[in-house]
Amino acid sequence: MPLYFLKPDNALKRANEFLEVGKQEPALEALSDVIKSKKHRTWQKVHEEIMEKYLTLCVELRRGHLAKEGLYQYKLICQQVSIASLEDSVRFFLKLANEKAENARKSSQQTVKEGQVVLDVDDLDHIQTPESLLLSAVSAEDTQARTDRLLLTPWVKFLWEAYRSVLDLLRNNAKVEKIYHDVAKEAFKFCVEYGRRTEFRKLCDNLRQHLQHIQTYQNQSNSVNLNSPESMQLHVETRLHQLDTAISLDLWQEAFKAINDVHGLLNISKKAPRPAMVANYLMKQATVYWMANNPLFHAAACHRLLLLSRDQRKNLSEIELGKLVSRVVAATLAVPLHSSNAGSNFTHELNEIARDKHRRLAGLLQLSQPPTRASLVRDLARLNVLDHIAPELKQLFNWLENEFHPLHLCGRVVKCLEYLDGDEELKQYSEKIKEVATARLLQQVAQVYSTIEFKRLHQLAPFVSEYGLENSIVRACKLVDLQVRIDHRTQSITFGADVSLVEQSIEGQLLQAMPSEILRKQLSGMATALSSAVSMVVPEEEEARVEAQRRATAKAHMNNRAKEHRNMLKRKLIIEKRKEEIESLAQAKERKERALEMEKIRKTKAAEAARLKKEAEEREIKRKKEELAEI
Repeated sequence: MPLYFLKPDNALKRANEFLEVGKQEPALEALSDVIKSKKHRTWQKVHEEIMEKYLTLCVELRRGHLAKEGLYQYKLICQQVSIASLEDSVRFFLKLANEKAENARKSSQQTVKEGQVVLDVDDLDHIQTPESLLLSAVSAEDTQARTDRLLLTPWVKFLWEAYRSVLDLLRNNAKVEKIYHDVAKEAFKFCVEYGRRTEFRKLCDNLRQHLQHIQTYQNQSNSVNLNSPESMQLHVETRLHQLDTAISLDLWQEAFKAINDVHGLLNISKKAPRPAMVANYLMKQATVYWMANNPLFHAAACHRLLLLSRDQRKNLSEIELGKLVSRVVAATLAVPLHSSNAGSNFTHELNEIARDKHRRLAGLLQLSQPPTRASLVRDLARLNVLDHIAPELKQLFNWLENEFHPLHLCGRVVKCLEYLDGDEELKQYSEKIKEVATARLLQQVAQVYSTIEFKRLHQLAPFVSEYGLENSIVRACKLVDLQVRIDHRTQSITFGADVSLVEQSIEGQLLQAMPSEILRKQLSGMATALSSAVSMVVPEEEEARVEAQRRATAKAHMNNRAKEHRNMLKRKLIIEKRKEEIESLAQAKERKERALEMEKIRKTKAAEAARLKKEAEEREIKRKKEELAEI
């Protein structure tokens, strides 16, 4: 039966009496009734003690739904008077839940440890008991996993529900915005500590729903204002923590979604983010692209990071600059040679899908157009940064991009690969650079040989197996980087024999055109030669034709000159008018937003004044009733 109290102090006293005799359920019910009661909606200091006792009982009894309901009721009580009390209660609740989960984990580990000690003491010749053998036959779980499921999992579930309930409680409230983001970061830490990947995905979805809720209900009282630089800063920092957590848990799809979230927040932000935050964002982007096997955009992200560091960090030391440049050069060299080309066997729809994907990824890096390997190499030359890298890396760049030595290319590259393998930050690029060196070798050999033995070609690429070399040849042929045909009967390779292929422009140094290209251009070359011969045999006709064409062009210009001039002036006026309209619309929008903000502040102040007045009247009525009762 519900208990009703005239004062909250009586409820707290009654709850303590129940606890002294070990009755937790009646104590929880007494505190729940006073928290839910509409008679006690005026906040008092004793409410903090009631909430502390109430949340302690909820955690002890694992009543997550009651804790959630109590926090919602307490929010109504103290939101307008003492919001700090709500924050303290939330932190206290999460602290208790974390302690219980940690104690359960230690208890689980200790239980397994003690159980193993007993087995060792009982019989050293028979370590496994019949029970453990039976369980291992029907289940893949070990003793620790079964103990965790029995002791730890209920408390981990309770802690997860606590985090989710608190985030739902604090969402879209400017007064508790700071603690909302703190709780979100603690929830990310919980997912990493307990390895909860599924819960992390749900947490990310919840945060996106909360952000969408903020954007939908921005005009409500106490709602979060995304136009505020402080609020936007908190949201971006939380999404960056989300990105770090996704990388820690190896959830690369969630990491890419987090990148999209950060990009969307930066686009709607009216204030430029801090350079350190952007640098961290670019580093995480580069990591995600590398794990997604996309070396092209990984290198593009490294380029953006280098440019940002050079422009913003005035105290950048030579050693730090050398490390940044070395990573950028290695990442650029690791981009496959065919990354900017599309195979001829790809359909138009697939090409369009790939181009659209590249445009989206370029937008995430704030690039006007998708990068290519050639553009990244040109940027390295334009930035003049090759003087800041190690000699081995500089030589590797020259051999792969500038020089033409097919017989010595891979032998020289091997020495530089030893340098990369000795560097912790650069050794990840070693395998990709081997593939690029093999493709470059095939291109250069195709310029010198029409036919070469497979054994001889394998000797030129010592770091690649025979299977890997054949795979590289097939891949290069498929992507139309060069024309090559393998003859397994003679164990030889023939280059440039297929006239029907439309060869793409090949990056790097070229010695001569392929035979198929020469045959394909015979007709166009003949037409050019015949045209030149006609102009030499009958020069008068050619001069007359050119003169007639010049006069016709001059006459057309004179006829349309006045009209074109008027059109240009009219276009200029239209552009100026549109600029003025855009400026006036922007100013009107800014004035409207300022007026709405002032109106919101005015309503908040009026509501606060009315609430204070009402509370004063209630206190006065209460005082008079107490005086009458005393009389």
